[in-house]
Amino acid sequence: MLTYDAYHRPTSLPEALRLWRDAPEGSRLVSGATDLLPAARDGRLGDVHLPALIDLTGVTELRGYDFANGHVALGAGTVYQDFLTDPVLRRALPCMPYVSIWFADDQIRETATLAGNLVNASPVADGTPPVVALNGLVELSKLDGDAITSRRVPVRDFITGPGRTVIAPGEIMTRVFLDTCYGYGGAFQKVGQRRSLVISVACCAALVKLDESGRVFEDVRLALGGVGPGPIRLDDSERMLRGEPLSEELMQAAAGLAAEKVASRSRRDYRRDVVVSFVRAALSEALSNAGAKAPLQTMEDMANV
Repeated sequence: MLTYDAYHRPTSLPEALRLWRDAPEGSRLVSGATDLLPAARDGRLGDVHLPALIDLTGVTELRGYDFANGHVALGAGTVYQDFLTDPVLRRALPCMPYVSIWFADDQIRETATLAGNLVNASPVADGTPPVVALNGLVELSKLDGDAITSRRVPVRDFITGPGRTVIAPGEIMTRVFLDTCYGYGGAFQKVGQRRSLVISVACCAALVKLDESGRVFEDVRLALGGVGPGPIRLDDSERMLRGEPLSEELMQAAAGLAAEKVASRSRRDYRRDVVVSFVRAALSEALSNAGAKAPLQTMEDMANV
């Protein structure tokens, strides 16, 4: 059961930051509350009593988005359903609609926020690998006297372990900055018992851009979740593919290289085998969505050209 001594619903960022700065130890911020409420209801956290619960859903500064310098700045209140229903975001962030489909059902997607998924810092979170693949930065804001100060941290550095981040006392995540990837094909693969409403065994986000011929990898972005204490960018696999002609063997080799990143002690051999399969599947899906010309060449085909 979830109980609390005080409930606050601020309507502006300065008000939210003041409440958070002055809140008693043990208080919580919520927006979607899609992790806290089920855990308290089901007893996974025991009976949860909070000195104060601060609801950020009324803070206008945490809504909406804007574009500048090849990035989109998303308000921390952006929910996963936005990536499915907003055509502007679908074009700019082509892997995010697929993440949203896998993430949960409509009811959860309407309330679960991108920022909340990042702050929760679960090693099996669906939302963190695509943000890493999109070179995500988070903006953390706090009050310094009466002035608002902010800093930006790469998501790769923001999450330091399961449930751990570099967020400091008094800070609130206010925006998430992502690369815009127009012209890329996006994909997301998740291994679990069902399509949504399940904790991932592992997941992979992929973004692929082809050259003008449609037969060469111009750019590749790959990131894994669920195989270590935090999301992992597959830099080695990306370098192996970037600038190379499309081929089945090369993609299989890149997927095999990804398996070396598996750090989870739980079912490690299984996860390594799974990673090879779903990185390969994510690449294939992203290629298809990028408009790759089929069939892909084999090394033998290229040698005979």
